[in-house]
Amino acid sequence: MLGYAYFEQYVRHLDPCPLCMFQRVTIYAALIAAAALATVGIAARHLYIQSLPPGSVPSCGAPLDMLMHMFPITTVITKVLRGGGECALVNWSFLGLAMPGWVLICAAVLGAYGVMANVVRGLSGRDPARFLDTAEGKR
Repeated sequence: MLGYAYFEQYVRHLDPCPLCMFQRVTIYAALIAAAALATVGIAARHLYIQSLPPGSVPSCGAPLDMLMHMFPITTVITKVLRGGGECALVNWSFLGLAMPGWVLICAAVLGAYGVMANVVRGLSGRDPARFLDTAEGKR
């Protein structure tokens, strides 16, 4: 949908109306929110697998490239999201948080900012940074 809208705007020079622009902003905000939520969910699952006691972690399966050759993509995704022994290893941490914890935090913050930036820009037609400065009393 967006591709065709941009085709009409830039190739056929059909300028979008204000409601069309609001629709675009809504689509962008929804896509950013969906991507952020998916990332947060996967990171939370990874943290859960890392928190399991050693005896309850499933054993390591076949490498990802072998799974891709052997199974359809839906089966591969299901197997990967179940997690295995290699996913339970914590090989890196910073300030007591493993990598999936930092990914979860960053995805939540960036996703919230991305949605807010698109909604603010769509509703006010202004740059989100200037909107925040105005809201905080800065000029």
